[in-house]
Amino acid sequence: MSLTDILSRVREAERVAGRAEGSVTLIAVSKVQPLGRIEAVLDEGHRVFGENYVQEAAGKWPALRERFGKVELHMIGPLQTNKAKLAVELFDAIHTIDRPSLAEKLARLAEARGACPDLFVQVNTGAEPQKAGVLPADADAFVADCRALGLPVRGLMCIPPEGEDSAPHFAMLAGMAERNEIAGLSMGMSADFEAAIALGATHVRVGSAIFGARDYTAR
Repeated sequence: MSLTDILSRVREAERVAGRAEGSVTLIAVSKVQPLGRIEAVLDEGHRVFGENYVQEAAGKWPALRERFGKVELHMIGPLQTNKAKLAVELFDAIHTIDRPSLAEKLARLAEARGACPDLFVQVNTGAEPQKAGVLPADADAFVADCRALGLPVRGLMCIPPEGEDSAPHFAMLAGMAERNEIAGLSMGMSADFEAAIALGATHVRVGSAIFGARDYTAR
């Protein structure tokens, strides 16, 4: 698979769903990928990337941005409160807002900076105890609390349980977004992004299908 192949599938999924071409943003997930692979995707012209780890992103993206120009960077992994200051300086969007303490920290940083990345609330649609995210029953109230803090909630994000049909989880997230008048839906990865697009995804997160398998031992 390649970037061209994945982009073609995204565009076809948009067409099948009756959606406007370009309405879905492909986030190329570059976590734990060798620099050469990332540079190759940048050379192809792609400029939207996702990272899971703040320190890893901080170690490579400032220099890459100097070389390649503007790159839209999305934080898609769990965000520790003590890494929030660095994250807001580095990322254009954070997809993993999932608890009051993090929301309050981001609100303080936004007030001090006079700016804030776009924020997505992560919803644990499968109510999995080992997974981050606001529980579905608490999502509406949490979105309201974030808005009361002045935070720019642009979307919702979910990672469906492994081994389950993703579609009901995507439909649940889409319903929450509609109810709360939220436009963004960050959902769908390599195995299920077409189903996510059919159900309204605005951002899909694809990594190994673009870059190749990750070698976590190299971290």
